[in-house]
Amino acid sequence: MSNPPVSAVILAAGKSTRMKSARSKVLHAVGGLPLVGHVIAAVDTLSPDRVAVVIGPGMDDLADYVDPHPTAVQTDRRGTADAFKAARGLFDDFTDGTILVLLGDTAFLSPFALQEMANKRAEGYAVVVMGIEPYDPGSYGRMIVDPESGELTEIVEVAGRDDVRHIGLCNTGVMAFDASVIWELVDQITDDNPKGEFYLTDIVAIARAAGHRCAHIVTDSFQGIDSRLGLAEAEMTWQDAARRAAMEGGATLLDPASTYFSYDTILGQDVTIAQNVVLGPGVVIADNVRIEPFCHLEHCRIESGASIGPFARLRGGAEVGEDAKIGTFVESKNGKFGKGAKTPHLSYVGDAEVGAGANVGAGVITCNYDGVLKHKTIIGEGAFIGSNSALVAPVTVGDRALVGAGSTIAKDVEAEAIATTRSPQKNIPGAATKRRERLQKIKDSKA
Repeated sequence: MSNPPVSAVILAAGKSTRMKSARSKVLHAVGGLPLVGHVIAAVDTLSPDRVAVVIGPGMDDLADYVDPHPTAVQTDRRGTADAFKAARGLFDDFTDGTILVLLGDTAFLSPFALQEMANKRAEGYAVVVMGIEPYDPGSYGRMIVDPESGELTEIVEVAGRDDVRHIGLCNTGVMAFDASVIWELVDQITDDNPKGEFYLTDIVAIARAAGHRCAHIVTDSFQGIDSRLGLAEAEMTWQDAARRAAMEGGATLLDPASTYFSYDTILGQDVTIAQNVVLGPGVVIADNVRIEPFCHLEHCRIESGASIGPFARLRGGAEVGEDAKIGTFVESKNGKFGKGAKTPHLSYVGDAEVGAGANVGAGVITCNYDGVLKHKTIIGEGAFIGSNSALVAPVTVGDRALVGAGSTIAKDVEAEAIATTRSPQKNIPGAATKRRERLQKIKDSKA
């Protein structure tokens, strides 16, 4: 028999007070993905019936990010239970199953732990709480478990409770509720506490008093983030895991500590990544690719056998074909390079197609922007673009055509043709010596 359906409420209305940021705390990223994106990705593995996000007033950027998931606004921000109740109207017809309550500022939320919670809840528990056992429990709320039944009986704050400080089982705030009873239970939570807020942790004692059973699970994959320091620590932890996964998957990292990945990086086998390389979001690298030092890549695809860098910048949909070379100080945005194409150094190739086997010389620029619109440059197969040339788009250089060094090409060049726009060279015999003598006299007169 299959488990009941699962839905989720993500609490994300925090003000970013300790983060000291005008941006919502949950939109700060780890591994290139906003924190709330990590949470959504974790719960998506359970194929939820619906996911709703509770936001604060004015958090339009957060609402836009989580779209198409619906949002509910917690107007007064009076605690976690108040936040959860803000989403109530989105779950009026969800009365049979499990409602997960997740925190939008968490990293490393394990899909396996969420599935374990849902499975546990389906065994007949009204409430299941995710716990951790940290080395230093600090100010975490403590979870009280009945020693005989093993059931969860209460969650208590540690402040002023020396009798519970020895307990190592701590509350994460992640919970799973029986959808058929949760709303009547949450309505019984009061603000009778020093801060005058409604705490969702009270739900355990309330459920027990109503005759319901409560349980817990323990995970070692959880980290709440509420400061820049915590964000940096989470990033280091995440990057270390990504580096290990890359090497275990068949990539060579010449200096793992200086290689940075994103949440969606895809690496083939026998990829070699040298020192100080940053792979931003949207990077796909096939087998047998070499990335030289000090490259920054994002939203690009690199095919098998290609070579990138050093000091290369690929972005905005760049595609590098098999055995192609993008060399030193080359930047490309939305450039498509065919098989074996070469751009060895000091070039910008934007909104362009470079055909198979073509060679783009040093200092070449595709002038793709006219101040208002972007335009496309097409370089044919086997074409040769001489050094320090400017290709003024829209323009096409045909197959096996040659553009002379230092040319400015604003008209199409047909296949097999040679195009140059340089002024004729003029040599004046003896002029260099006369010039030096004249300048020396001027210098001597000022001594």
